[in-house]
Amino acid sequence: MTQHSPKTPPSESASATPETPAALIIQALTGLRFGSVEITVHEGRVVQIERREKFRPQAAT
Repeated sequence: MTQHSPKTPPSESASATPETPAALIIQALTGLRFGSVEITVHEGRVVQIERREKFRPQAAT
């Protein structure tokens, strides 16, 4: 996550990317068919988001 000092306003490119924890979680879930998303929280703040994706081959017919 990008943090800006009060003196430096965020650039347009930084504000265009999702940086809120909820937006990052949604991004991790997007397109996930089989797998999991793990959210690590320390002292009430989301500090890590892990995405594990599983690929299942089609059964031979």
